[in-house]
Amino acid sequence: MTNSKEKILVVVSRFPFPLDKGDKLRAYYQIKELQHEFDVTVVALAHKEICQKKLQAIQEICSELVVCKVNILSKIWNMFLSILNGKPIQVGYFYNKRAHRKVNSLIKASNYKHLFAQLIRTAEYIKNVHHIPKMLDYMDTLSVGIERRIEQQSIIKRGFFKTEAKRLRKYEQGIFDYFEHKIIISEQDKNLIQHPEKSKIVCVPNGIDTTFFNAPPVEVEFDFVFVGNMSYPPNIEAAHYISEKILPYFKTSSILIAGASPSSSVQSLAKNNKYITITGWVDDIKISYMQGAIFIAPMQIGTGMQNKLLEAMALGIPCVTTPLANNAIGAKNQYEIMVGENEKELIECIGKLRNDQDFSNLIGENGAKFVQNNYQWKKTTAIMIDLINN
Repeated sequence: MTNSKEKILVVVSRFPFPLDKGDKLRAYYQIKELQHEFDVTVVALAHKEICQKKLQAIQEICSELVVCKVNILSKIWNMFLSILNGKPIQVGYFYNKRAHRKVNSLIKASNYKHLFAQLIRTAEYIKNVHHIPKMLDYMDTLSVGIERRIEQQSIIKRGFFKTEAKRLRKYEQGIFDYFEHKIIISEQDKNLIQHPEKSKIVCVPNGIDTTFFNAPPVEVEFDFVFVGNMSYPPNIEAAHYISEKILPYFKTSSILIAGASPSSSVQSLAKNNKYITITGWVDDIKISYMQGAIFIAPMQIGTGMQNKLLEAMALGIPCVTTPLANNAIGAKNQYEIMVGENEKELIECIGKLRNDQDFSNLIGENGAKFVQNNYQWKKTTAIMIDLINN
């Protein structure tokens, strides 16, 4: 019996497993859902050796997996070239000629219905293919993400960040015209793309693994919890904000900070405050979420959609965050989530949840319903499938 499914090619800038970064999580679940409709070939750039267990995790959700190792010399050379030709440094960092040749050979050998580049980092690999329709997932507005980090940098680094933000903004605008379809994670990010026809960008939100709608039986051990990749600057910033702005008000309240690769500055928080616990990577992050009574995500910088909030809400944990994070999600303040613009408002939100358990339970319940109704991978990826088929 012949396979009737049409083929698509997906290029991702990082091997999409384990799910310890936002782009990897988004790629993994999109590939998994796309495979139901198409035969998906995945070309994944890899920056180190991939063990068999991780390879198998991706092989199980696609028809073909091609891993292209990008070595350090290639990264350095292509970053240098990007400086000379005016492209963003990170576009150069993720570019590799051998990987590009492999992509070209796959396209030549197969009859692909559609090509898909996740993040502008991979756009160079397929942008000049004109006989096959292409889709670009901006995911978020990388230029604005870099801009928002400028003030946190040393004086020496600020010039570099300003230049990179400017180049990213120009590249985001220019790459738009190479692709038939453009998608992005939220309306908030869509409005930040500097292109006169940005209204044509289609919003494709993230989703939630269905296992998050079944909370495990875990005893609450901490007053607060914060989860995320702890080497990611916006999460590092948020962890410090909690430690320096929130916890002093609540004195002896405890917090669990869980997530992969905690930076040295995050680890130092636990050394200076006995009420802060840092775990690093955990196999089942749901357990970490459930160990906290209130989830706090006071995001001050960054772009995109905070899956950490969606996951905590899906588990029924009352969440406190900033407009920057909630604008992408769209939950109703004081009903499905608690939103504070500044330190004073965030503390008031937390106090209201702590002083009224019934209200806290209601926020948790409403938040879970909101996520279940609006953020499921099958539903969000269906938007992509419709674009590919039409």
